[in-house]
Amino acid sequence: MTVKENLRPGGRSARVQASVHKAVRELMAEMSRADVTIPLIAGKAGVTPSTIYRRWGDLQELLADVAVDRLRPDMQPVDAGSGRADLQAWAEQYAEEMSSGPGREMIRDVLAAQAGANACKCAEFTRQQIGLIAERAKARGDAFPDVDRVMDQLVAPIMYRILFGDVPDAARVRDLVARVMGAAL
Repeated sequence: MTVKENLRPGGRSARVQASVHKAVRELMAEMSRADVTIPLIAGKAGVTPSTIYRRWGDLQELLADVAVDRLRPDMQPVDAGSGRADLQAWAEQYAEEMSSGPGREMIRDVLAAQAGANACKCAEFTRQQIGLIAERAKARGDAFPDVDRVMDQLVAPIMYRILFGDVPDAARVRDLVARVMGAAL
């Protein structure tokens, strides 16, 4: 089941979503993930469990929706003076945040959901961030690789290591950036 988009931004639907998301975040901070249930969330949010089931379908979809909301960037990438420096700063921060304990949990929640829409939203957030870096680089006259190339040669290896291996250290991230930037020249 996919999460329904808000039909009336700022209306009842938005208030319910905000209340439920807040309840999930608070419960996850107070107790083990295994102990969090839809009835507990509903009680804390002041809604009925049927409201949550109707909107999200199941607990995993709700956790994925909350994770996507938390993974949404809250600021533009740092302007470090060049396309390469901007990408380097962004990639190091991205690897650090995604490989943290909370980052890994959010990634797992998104990937565990049945609908692929949440994973697509996360990928789009990343594409947008890289797109902003690319636009800035091109405005400066810097050579910069295609966004898909950056996704394939920088983001994918970082994410793969986070999911299936170790934490990508700063040296590895710098090497990945050097490779993808070298391909742009």
